[in-house]
Formats: sequence, structure tokens, C-alpha cells
Amino acid sequence: MAAGRRSCARSRGALVLAAVALLASSAVWSQAEYPSRPIRLLIPFPSGGAADMIARTIGERLTAQVGQPMVYDNRPGAGGVVSADLLAKAAPDGYTVMVGTPGAMVIAPLLSTRLSYVPQRDFIPVTRVSEVLNVMVVNPGIGAKSVEEFVAWARKRSGDVRYGSSGPGQNDHLAGEFFARLTGAQMIHVPYKGGGPAMVDLMSGQIQLMFATYVVARPHAEAGRLRILGVITPERQALLPGLPTVAETVPGFGLHNWNGIFVPAKTSQAVVDRLFVEINRALGDPELKRRQNASGIEPVGSPSQQHFVAFVQSEHERWGRIIREADIRVE
Repeated sequence: MAAGRRSCARSRGALVLAAVALLASSAVWSQAEYPSRPIRLLIPFPSGGAADMIARTIGERLTAQVGQPMVYDNRPGAGGVVSADLLAKAAPDGYTVMVGTPGAMVIAPLLSTRLSYVPQRDFIPVTRVSEVLNVMVVNPGIGAKSVEEFVAWARKRSGDVRYGSSGPGQNDHLAGEFFARLTGAQMIHVPYKGGGPAMVDLMSGQIQLMFATYVVARPHAEAGRLRILGVITPERQALLPGLPTVAETVPGFGLHNWNGIFVPAKTSQAVVDRLFVEINRALGDPELKRRQNASGIEPVGSPSQQHFVAFVQSEHERWGRIIREADIRVE
């Protein structure tokens, strides 16, 4: 009888081991087979901006690496919230991914309780992909040729200075609010559906200031239609060595901008791992680096997927502190 029980236990153990092996092999097989069809890449801003360039340069490399085309889906609106909402509702199969920004993934949820998604619940951060350089840029018609001159000009025009952003709660929106708090300049926020449309109004004089991405501002500055006064990062940037920081004139000012890849919650770890490997491989391509660097974008991957998860959480805590201390609110 005892021998029979031992034999039965061994059989059950063998079945458990076989089941585990089958699950493991299924996961490996699933990862090896993915992707087997085109991947939809959500871009939260219109064509021509930094997020669009990042998505398309990475997408070109991914197509070459995995043999499946990327379907670029520009869905601007509410500073990236429209795209994030679509991602939250997408099937968690790895065939819908998004180029996420601090605005939609961190800042907007801190400023509003009315969003349809909760980032920590509805998304999986896969990997960071870039550091985007933002610059303080003005309409040359106001005459300011430095940050110091702009501050003096703005203080004389109490409440009559308008600055544009790529949307409520975006990095450039909060940069403007932060700048106003630190300088005492009273400015009116004018939100747009992306940096490109805002830039059009900056050139026409409808607004006077933006904290724009360098990729959007550079060609207009080179043509003399706009003037770049400084970079908004706390320290000077190697890609723009001759450009001072805004913080050199406004102590305490300094912000980073980044982009990362996100997928819907419940996406399998095997698919997340495959995306992580392929995207970071794409970021190492010299041509991708050259093209992004030319527009003030630095390709930056994550050491691991878990590292990016922790990074996003740290950004949530950092922006929460800035918003509270500066008493920033969305109109």
C-alpha cells in the first residue's frame, strides 16, 4: 500500500514537472513567435514633433529587426491623454504600444482625478527610449536676446504675456508655470494639441514664449523666425554646448523631458521582454543616434525593464513635489 502511495506521488510530481515544462516552453515559443503581424505604435502628438520622430526612427529599426511593419498612429489631444486612453483600452497582446511622455504617464494623473486611466494600474513601462532637449524660445519681435532680458520684459507686462504648450499638464506647460513662479512674471497659458501648432502661433506673435522641444524650434530659429534663449535642463548639454541653461539666470529652475515605451497592463512578460530587447537593440543603431542627435534628442535606453518601472515611479514622486511646491493647477 505504501509503495502504491509513493508511486502515485511520484506520478503526480512528474505531471507537475511536465506541466511546468510545458508552460515554460509555451512562453518561450510565444516570445519567439511574437510579433507575427504589424504593430500599432501610438504617438500622442502630431507629425513633426519629437515624439513623432522618436517613434518613427525606432519603428524603422524594429521593422528591419523583427520583420513586421509598424503602423504609426498619431492621436494628439489633451497632451497625450487621448493616446493613453486608447492604450488602456487596447488588447494586452503586444500589438498596440505607445511612446509615452511625462505628461500623459505622470503629470496629467497628478493634476486631474477625472482621467479614465491610472498609469500604475493600466500600463506596463517597457523601457525608456530618449532624453528630449527642451529650450526656452521666444518671438524675436519682443526684442529679448537673453533669459534676463525676457524676465525684465515680462515683468513690465503684467498679465499680458502668453506662453504656449503642447497641452495641459505637459512638460512644457509645467515648465512655464514653474518659470512664472520663480521669476514673478505673470503669464497666461495657451494650450495646443502639440508643439507644432503652438510654434505656428509663436512665429505669428499670437503667443510670445514656449518651452519647446529643440526638434521643433531649431529650423525656425536657424531661419531667424524665432530666438532660442536657453536649455531647460539643470545643466548644459553636450549636444548644445554653446547654449546656457535657464537656471543660470533663474536659480532653482531645471527640468528633464523623456520618452518611453508602454504597453497595456496584463501584457505577457514574454512579450514585454521581447520588446525590451528589440527596442534597446534599435537604440544602439548609429544612424538612429545620428538622426536623433541632429534634432536635440539623445537615445537613452533602460538597463532593465524593472529599472524603467522604478524610474517612472520616481518621476511620479518628483513631479508631485514640484506641483505641490509651485501650487500648479490645470485651467
